[in-house]
Amino acid sequence: MTLLRYIGGRVVGVVVVLLVIAVITYAVFYLMPSDPAQLSCGRPCTPEALARASAFMGTDLPWWRQLGGFLTGIVAGRSFGELECAAPCFGYSFQRNEGVTQLIAERFPLTASIAVGAAMLWLVVGVLAGVVSALRRGAPIDRAIMTVAIAGVSTPVYLAGVVAVLIFGFVLRWLPVSGYVPFEDSPGAWFSHLLLPWTTLAFVSAAVYARLTRGELLEAMGQDYIRTARAKGLRESRVVVRHGLRTALLPVITVFGLDLGVLLGGTVIVERVFSIPGLGTLLIEAVSGLDLQLIVGLTLFAAFLVVLMNLVVDLFYGVVDPRVRVTR
Repeated sequence: MTLLRYIGGRVVGVVVVLLVIAVITYAVFYLMPSDPAQLSCGRPCTPEALARASAFMGTDLPWWRQLGGFLTGIVAGRSFGELECAAPCFGYSFQRNEGVTQLIAERFPLTASIAVGAAMLWLVVGVLAGVVSALRRGAPIDRAIMTVAIAGVSTPVYLAGVVAVLIFGFVLRWLPVSGYVPFEDSPGAWFSHLLLPWTTLAFVSAAVYARLTRGELLEAMGQDYIRTARAKGLRESRVVVRHGLRTALLPVITVFGLDLGVLLGGTVIVERVFSIPGLGTLLIEAVSGLDLQLIVGLTLFAAFLVVLMNLVVDLFYGVVDPRVRVTR
């Protein structure tokens, strides 16, 4: 199997998954009793006005034709009456009078800032804590790390966020507890506004990574190839990093890729706790207002991020572990 053939097969799989998600999402909302055109019709909503709104939005068509128009719009763009939606068009929010793609583009940097920053923090802290705990198995530092990890795993994200706001925002008054400042406006303010969201997510997720890394590293260090490496006289640091940790990181990479994809799709709870208007907040508003075009666009965009990260993880496996490397 060549590298290009392998990548092509994975890309085809991504497209199929996205198509299935789009069909299911459209079918679910098509079966709902609420009519998006009714919500946009205004008051009073006469039958004639409702018919015009339905024709303009395209909701008078069968759901499968609506789905076909939506998918075509992503590739080639589409129009809603006199409104033009350029590709990639994820639909048009008639309640907000703005294209879904533009709405996603406006909110995505906020969610990406939270997700990527928190992911880097919990990956580094979690893996380092897991390595230290595994190498000092049974020692006081091992028990301390695992105690904190259990506390992190057991703590809901919203509770960790509320406690962080109370302590660092209102008691100590060290950090702002709400809002968002773009990086280009003030890097310092951007960092200070996102530090609490990052720490909140990292506290909960790093605990999972610490326990996972510890368990995988302990298992790897007991394998025959580790004993062989030690018998050859290799330094212990080289044995741990080059042989033990490299194998132990495979499941960590898998979980990290999926977690990052889900976070980029919308850090709903953290955005609500810290009043950050990202994709998660936008999705909640769309569901509350039954904004069908916006819901479907956000759902498909979030699914794309998840499957994209999964694809990246699969391709990265060959770099980390030669046993799964794609060969020509």
